[in-house]
Amino acid sequence: MSLLNIENLNLSIGLIPILHDVSFTVDAGEIVAITGESGSGKSMTASATIGLLPGGALPTGRILLDGIDILDTSEAEMCRIRGRKIGMVFQEPMTALNPVQTIGAQVAETIRIHENLPKSEAMRRARAMLDRVGLPAERFPLSRYPHELSGGQRQRVVIAMAIALRPQLLIADEPTTALDVTTQAHILELLKDLTREFGMGLLMITHDLAVVADMADKIVVMQKGDVVESGPTADLLANMQHPYTRALFKASSHQVNLPEPPASAPLLKVANVVRNYRLPRKSLFGPRPEMRAVDDVSFTLNTGERLGLVGESGCGKSTLTRAILGLEPVQDGEITLGGAPVWADRKPNLEVRRQMQVVFQDPYGSFNPRHRVRRLICEPFHLLPSPPTGAEREAKIATALTDVGLQPSDADKFIHEFSGGQRQRIAIARALINDPALIVFDEAVSALDVSVRAQVLDLLADLCRARPLSYLFISHDLSVVRTITDRVMVMKAGEIVEQGETEAVFSNPQHPYTQSLLAAAPQLPDMKTLAHAP
Repeated sequence: MSLLNIENLNLSIGLIPILHDVSFTVDAGEIVAITGESGSGKSMTASATIGLLPGGALPTGRILLDGIDILDTSEAEMCRIRGRKIGMVFQEPMTALNPVQTIGAQVAETIRIHENLPKSEAMRRARAMLDRVGLPAERFPLSRYPHELSGGQRQRVVIAMAIALRPQLLIADEPTTALDVTTQAHILELLKDLTREFGMGLLMITHDLAVVADMADKIVVMQKGDVVESGPTADLLANMQHPYTRALFKASSHQVNLPEPPASAPLLKVANVVRNYRLPRKSLFGPRPEMRAVDDVSFTLNTGERLGLVGESGCGKSTLTRAILGLEPVQDGEITLGGAPVWADRKPNLEVRRQMQVVFQDPYGSFNPRHRVRRLICEPFHLLPSPPTGAEREAKIATALTDVGLQPSDADKFIHEFSGGQRQRIAIARALINDPALIVFDEAVSALDVSVRAQVLDLLADLCRARPLSYLFISHDLSVVRTITDRVMVMKAGEIVEQGETEAVFSNPQHPYTQSLLAAAPQLPDMKTLAHAP
């Protein structure tokens, strides 16, 4: 009998059906990936498995974990099962951790809840588990707090909490979505090692099909609450039967047809820029050390050019971006846009700021949910000395929405009425409404499903054909950067270690760091069957 056996799972919330006859198994030591777009039912299936369904949910069928039917188990008994028999790794580690408790206390808490141990013994075991997930004592003492760790390190703490009691089943819900490629590779390798070492079953929820192809023993493809296809990974990839599966994998390797960039005309110039941060004193009267976040960076972005910026977390991408946008001063060097300095007389140049806009990673979090779209996309007008009013204002709103594939009538809706991809289109409309000279895309598609991501990337290509769009595209997704930029820069420890035409850098990387980034990025297998799919 399998470790986890889900049989004909149906789920509705009120009168709305969510899951329809979902069935699959997970064996001990096996990695099973559930993939599909947002709203396909992946996370709801995981929530049902660990008994954390929202109020009003009505499940039927059976979820058997080592012979125990989760759906017939009381909440008191589920509290004993969670942590001991089932562990859970959530998508965002910062929200999964308590910011006012040390990492040692949080891992030890999982142990003490289930086992009657003195605090010292629980902390000793917590220390051993943190060592196991790659957080050694000399660098990561138990007294560290979550905010003192990077994203990948915080995710390792969450994994340590989930496996502290060596559960039979580990559920990982999008555990690497927000991580850079090298950190992602380390986390995925850790999960595979733990599965082999502990003999756990691993249920992986992800929309990253390259991760699925490289990691999973079996794949379960879900669409609108149904399992449309499942099977061993190699067999399913070699012979996809369902059109939805083929569409997902085509979207994952989607290529954008960018127009040729216009003739070189410098727009943004960054010359020998240095940005330091002062650190806390190590003694009461000692000097304050400094950390160099951006180290002698120079580059030029031409009008109509699409420039990519890649690198690991902490490499200085965000610091450099804030300096370009005039949000932080620099200690040395100069940044100009159209020949005008971003900073003038130690103050940000507001005239230059008006010519730059940003599209952020989270399309929902970057909007005020209490306002209608009409007001949201007009926010850049506040930068203008004389913003448009009346019919001119309405015409600009209608044009911006139409340009991104939406309707002028959408201006009267609230942001919660749109899907994730539509929200990102609205964010792009907001960035375009003032016809800026430069747009910064900061991880603008990393939170989107593969098919929605493909649509947004095609939209950018269409916009580039319709107008001379110049942008700086920052992302940890190398496959996206490769298809949506003309040139790319690779940043490490505050320095640009390699730059050049995108295809040339990706095809023949010269710097060892660039080579390591490309080696760490998960790759979809070469599936010739897709090329002949109807």
